[in-house]
Amino acid sequence: MSAERPDGSRRDRGGVAAFFPPLGWLRGYSAAWLRGDVVAGVTLAAYALPVALAYATLAGLPPQVGVYGYMLGGLGYALLGSSRHLAIGPTSAISLMVAANVGAMAGGDAARYLAIASLAAFTVAVLCLISWALRLSVLVKLISDSILVGFKAGAGITIAVTQLPALFGVAGGGHNTIERLVRLAGQLPGLSMATLGVGLAGLALLVAGGRALPGRPIALGVVVLSIVAASLFGLAGHGVVVTGPIPAGLPELGLPSLRISDVEGIVPLAAGCLLLAYIEGVSAARSFAEKHGYALNPRQEFLGIGAANLLAGLGHGYPVAGGLSQSAVAEKAGSRTPLTLVVASATLGVCLVFLTGLLADLPKATLAAVVLTAVAGLINIPELARLWRLSRMDFAAAAVALVGVLLLGILQGILLAALASVLMMLIRASRPHVAFLGRIPGTTRYGDLMRHPENEPIPGILAFRPEGSLLYVNAENVQDAVLARLAAQPHGSIRLVVCDLSAAPHMDLSALAMLRKLVASLAEQGIGFAIAGARGRIRDLLRRDGFADLVGGISRTATIETVLREAEGRRT
Repeated sequence: MSAERPDGSRRDRGGVAAFFPPLGWLRGYSAAWLRGDVVAGVTLAAYALPVALAYATLAGLPPQVGVYGYMLGGLGYALLGSSRHLAIGPTSAISLMVAANVGAMAGGDAARYLAIASLAAFTVAVLCLISWALRLSVLVKLISDSILVGFKAGAGITIAVTQLPALFGVAGGGHNTIERLVRLAGQLPGLSMATLGVGLAGLALLVAGGRALPGRPIALGVVVLSIVAASLFGLAGHGVVVTGPIPAGLPELGLPSLRISDVEGIVPLAAGCLLLAYIEGVSAARSFAEKHGYALNPRQEFLGIGAANLLAGLGHGYPVAGGLSQSAVAEKAGSRTPLTLVVASATLGVCLVFLTGLLADLPKATLAAVVLTAVAGLINIPELARLWRLSRMDFAAAAVALVGVLLLGILQGILLAALASVLMMLIRASRPHVAFLGRIPGTTRYGDLMRHPENEPIPGILAFRPEGSLLYVNAENVQDAVLARLAAQPHGSIRLVVCDLSAAPHMDLSALAMLRKLVASLAEQGIGFAIAGARGRIRDLLRRDGFADLVGGISRTATIETVLREAEGRRT
């Protein structure tokens, strides 16, 4: 069975095409799309080349390794990914995570460093397969949007600080952002003016070009200009550090020389990379899927990311992920299908075979400028200000993620961000608003007295509505709120308490026990208790437990109004 997409192609709802997406998009491929995919693929490669070189350097790896990741990762995702626009390659956050963690694992051995980075990509692929089998696409919901704003800002600042030494031509160093800044300040008297000039010129050209020609591969033009300048003026002889010779040719494919059991800490590192890759990749993919009117399969994305990292690892690369910036470049250039990734990979392969000799004079300060402009968009000050204005709790969560990344690093920061998201959810769930209800004048409906003081109190009745699921984390708070409200009423003035459960989608056994305690406490005071508005599953639970019999039955048609009428009828 199939369904028609807005572009006229058809999508299988199940079967082999769901598992192997190319069967779906190739079946409906139009010849009119080919030019757009080819142009977008070449444009993506032009964008990716300088960024890949810069991110590999950020990760502490040889520059060509970043190109391997873009070339092979894109091919892997094109095979199994469900997005038609997501571009895959090294990212700034994952690159910094690798740099911050692999060094200690490698113990100063450059060959082991590269082997561990490749093993990390393999481990990400293994974790992706496990996550797909266990249907763990809920991972994308672990981190709230507010947390992600803070995390990205912290990652952007951290990455920027790591690039400042290359921009100033000093050694740098330090284990966290504060220590790096302190050490950089102490080294500034020995900065290289030639290096700083190259870096600032690159920054100026990147910023100006990005504004004047949005969506164009400006970074590639800046890289070419910097290579020409370095060659003509002999900048290497004036203290400007250059990339040096880059091996020509395609990567040699092979299994990792290390096993997962050989490297302590490789699984947490890979898990952090996967969490980053999945959240960022799926978020970007969803935005393009909504824009172009096709379905994204979040579970299938595990296989797409896994295939990308498997091929990257086979080519001795390091973990890769989908990103919004490179995907937007391809989409603006006319990309329609994942064939764009195949063209981009072929173009990068040609560059690796024929053009690496031209990159030997590329100043590292230029690569630092590329990274700085790429991560500038991560620091979203207006969004942080918006969080402060709209919700102090969300701002606090973002601040926790930001500070955590700055002080602890990318890996620990993303784990702290996930923990902060869960804690924020629990805190909110533990404090549901308990609305005490009054009659809306002239109607048989009831609303919150605190929000609408004009509502009429119900004589002799205390009606309340928990606005959220009743769970173990909030049951006691709800009970305390009701008893406190009851204690504030004149003694003997309340004869019935009505619990409106219309806003509670779920109830657990702890909440049920709380209701039993509340009923018992009210009974000691001669006060009755009734349930209104309970949903089907909650009614089933209350009946199975015998609670429904305890309060005289629970009807699916019961509302506050009908409960009050029945209570009035019993009085008369």
